[in-house]
Amino acid sequence: MERKINKREKECEEKHSNSEGSEQDKDYQTSLITLNVGGYLYITQKQTLTKYPDSFLEGIINGKIMCPFDTDGHYFIDRDGLLFRHILNFLRNGELLLPEGFRENQLLAQEADFFRLKVLSDAVKSRWEKEQLASRETTFLEITDSHDRSQGLRIFCNAPDFIAKIKSRIVLVSKSRLDGFPEEFSVSSNIIQFKYFIKSENGTRLVLKEDNTFVCTLETLKFEAIMMALKCGFRLLTSLDCSKGSIVHSDALHFIK
Repeated sequence: MERKINKREKECEEKHSNSEGSEQDKDYQTSLITLNVGGYLYITQKQTLTKYPDSFLEGIINGKIMCPFDTDGHYFIDRDGLLFRHILNFLRNGELLLPEGFRENQLLAQEADFFRLKVLSDAVKSRWEKEQLASRETTFLEITDSHDRSQGLRIFCNAPDFIAKIKSRIVLVSKSRLDGFPEEFSVSSNIIQFKYFIKSENGTRLVLKEDNTFVCTLETLKFEAIMMALKCGFRLLTSLDCSKGSIVHSDALHFIK
């Protein structure tokens, strides 16, 4: 008799446990929300979408804002479906995390405004302003002799990418240790410093890897920098030291778009 009672109790416990499990599964499923944003489907949790009170998404989920449904019964939002992943990542992480090279700040700021996410909108606009400021700042590259800094060339430009292009080409050539090129050099963020600089002597040369152009002497390097700048759409604003009477004999070049 006792064994039968224990068996029945065990069966009741199992049914109760299964009932609780099914209720938990049901609660979990109802907490998942599928959004159709411009044709892209996103599945996330209700608590993610309602993280910021008075936001557009919080209003939809809590019934404050009317939202149409697609043919499958998902909320349909007629916005940029690709950019929405950044909106959703912000809701998940609580901070703005964008991929390297992201260039759609203005569009993302508009999306953030639409979804009434002021914190995100402010973060995007701040990032955009910093990028705009950085693009206007003049950067430079200095190629110099560690023993005589008067021997060298300074290249100024308001585009860091262009400075990086010239720098990378010269560094590549330096590492190849071609005949007549200085073997010992150091590189910092804006300076390439040689232990023994290229002198204006017959036979000294360096080869720029991009087109295997032979560049002889410092003066020819200046011409090469000018040609690279013109090909990239820059113009020579001025020779920063015109007292020597010629661009070729100046110590610095300034490019701008």
